[in-house]
Amino acid sequence: MKDRRNWLKANWDELEAQGSDQQRRVAYPPLEQPCPADAELIDLPPVNELELGTMPLAETIAKRESRRKWSEEPVGFSDLVWLLWATQGIRSVPASGAATLRTVPSGGARHAFETYLAAQHVDGLEPGLYRYLALSHQLARLRLQADIGEQTGQAMRNQRTVSRAPLTFVWSTVPYRAEWRYGVAAHKMIAIDAGHVCQNLYLGCEALGLGCCAIGAYDQKLVDQLIGVDGEDELAIYACAVGRPV
Repeated sequence: MKDRRNWLKANWDELEAQGSDQQRRVAYPPLEQPCPADAELIDLPPVNELELGTMPLAETIAKRESRRKWSEEPVGFSDLVWLLWATQGIRSVPASGAATLRTVPSGGARHAFETYLAAQHVDGLEPGLYRYLALSHQLARLRLQADIGEQTGQAMRNQRTVSRAPLTFVWSTVPYRAEWRYGVAAHKMIAIDAGHVCQNLYLGCEALGLGCCAIGAYDQKLVDQLIGVDGEDELAIYACAVGRPV
């Protein structure tokens, strides 16, 4: 690994000088991955219609911590909707259509992520794999899977925190969405932005009386297979288990 870092340092100026596709006036990439034609779409209620907790921000930040043990109570559907909005909700799309302005910061407003949900115990959802379609504020049901919790736990290196969690967020990244603008520097931006997304999930969970635990240790191939991505043009980058803590 040190040799790779040294190579990157030695060649950085040359790599950076190659510029980006945006500088070459290549058309910007899609803002969202296409949805499978056979996926069932679930309309989500507007966030301003939800009844949510009112914990003050200072208290939310002070209480924030990783939680790993869950009660048998499912995650509420309204809670899920709000957490999706808090982590990847779209506030507006500029007239150019080249970017989105969301509830989390992102370098160049590239927002190179997709949100997958391994829903094991969520009110109103059958167990299975879902994806959040932020542009339309919908859920796409990708497949039903009774053992989704167990399979997700195995993909996360057999972590019981995950296998027992009512819900696990799995974020993928579409690297070219950031590479289009930032070239070789894009991967640093993606890593930074992943932290922004997960921190909003932590604060959102705390405010709702839920708990969560970020997951960085996982089997890349197994998680990519779990969410159905190719591991190259789109790959899993981060995850977080969510539930009602005990």
